[in-house]
Amino acid sequence: MASRRATFILYDLEVVVERIEGECTCRMRIGDRVRLRSGKLSLPAGRDFCLYALQAAIPLLPAKQRAGQPADWMETDTRVTCPDPACRLIMRIDRVARRTLRHDDVSTVAYRTGGERRRSSPERDRTARRRTGQRGR
Repeated sequence: MASRRATFILYDLEVVVERIEGECTCRMRIGDRVRLRSGKLSLPAGRDFCLYALQAAIPLLPAKQRAGQPADWMETDTRVTCPDPACRLIMRIDRVARRTLRHDDVSTVAYRTGGERRRSSPERDRTARRRTGQRGR
């Protein structure tokens, strides 16, 4: 069993279309949503979501998945707008659940107890890249 120190909490998120103040050419509707669980996006069956609207929210999602300080704007501000000025689609980022993840399930870098980070070595990096199919620089 993983030690408590080798786990961390992330929020599952939903990006929900809250209102449309212009004309949305992507045929988005109020209530359309995309869900983020850990590092994976999903949509309700048979639905789609505008890529351009979603790309406005994506840079905020990793920070919104983590708990912050109560006065931090990432804790209080939840709305994002589509970059299309004619659409004026407003989305809301909701935290919908808390998830406990194990470090070893999401990283190839070994976790050391006591909060120390293990230094990278060229050999360890090559081995990790081989296991994941990544190429070196």
